[in-house]
Amino acid sequence: MGNTVSCCVSPGGSPKVSRARRKPERPDVYQVEAELNEPDSGPSLQHISDREVPDDLAPESNPSDHPRASTIFLSKSQTDVRDKRKSNHINHVSPGQLSKKYSSCSTIFLDDSTVSQPNLKSTIKCVTLAIYYHIKNRDSDRSLDIFDEKLHPLSREEVPEDYCRSDPEHKHIYRFVRTLFSAAQLTAECAIVTLVYLERLLTYAEIDICPSNWKRIVLGAILLASKVWDDQAVWNVDYCQILKDITVEDMNEMERQFLELLQFNINVPASVYAKYYFDLRSLADDNHMNFPLESLSKERAQKLEAISRLCEDKYKDLSKVAMRRSLSADNLLGIRHSNAVLS
Repeated sequence: MGNTVSCCVSPGGSPKVSRARRKPERPDVYQVEAELNEPDSGPSLQHISDREVPDDLAPESNPSDHPRASTIFLSKSQTDVRDKRKSNHINHVSPGQLSKKYSSCSTIFLDDSTVSQPNLKSTIKCVTLAIYYHIKNRDSDRSLDIFDEKLHPLSREEVPEDYCRSDPEHKHIYRFVRTLFSAAQLTAECAIVTLVYLERLLTYAEIDICPSNWKRIVLGAILLASKVWDDQAVWNVDYCQILKDITVEDMNEMERQFLELLQFNINVPASVYAKYYFDLRSLADDNHMNFPLESLSKERAQKLEAISRLCEDKYKDLSKVAMRRSLSADNLLGIRHSNAVLS
């Protein structure tokens, strides 16, 4: 008597079968009553890659999640780039483009950095330059205690009194990051993911990276990126061997709070990764940090030719499948016609 679902379904048939094979007599009532009487199976956890962004959330607010939103570091660097160009124009200073290598009829120069295999040294330089612009052109000094170097020092050396007022130079940031990547043997892809996590933290937690917290924020982003990206993850105790004055408990607490501030969103789509890679290349071009170019040798030419042949064969197979499905006026050359017989 109390089962309302059985009243709306023909006896002897399950609800799923009746919905799939035949139309129920009262579909509207059935759907409503089935939803109301469906037992609660508990909260269902959705995969990170399947999360949908709320409609009221602007894409520009989370560039680390949206491939079409511009990165924060590139927009922060444009002010300095425009000032440099204006100063060079007023002072008649050459922009330095003549120092770049250009291909000619006899010599071809190729960049050994690709989106799938970036150059390690150049990528670290670009990532640290992006962090430098984040610190230099920050909006304010919002921070959290877990990232404050005065409260949680990374070394036994006394933190200077003006540690929160003097911006670090690019070379200091580069040395800090290069030391961690060299000691932990991290890859260039991990550096790009580090920058994604850093900007995601600044957006989600609504804080700024400043002289008082930049080391710990960068360390937390590298720690998380190395565990997510690399198959052979580095343990927290390994970083304690690199930074000998930091404790494992401090590393664990910083990692836990970092994840909570990210809302446990550690997914980096391929489109977002590619966007950060090409924006880093744009940043390098704006600051005359050219990626290393090498002349095209015979061995590299043969390797490129082999790769192109594989791609060409793959596309030929795909085109054959497409030709079997349908033909158009553009593909009439490859069609064989039988001879007409006139009687």
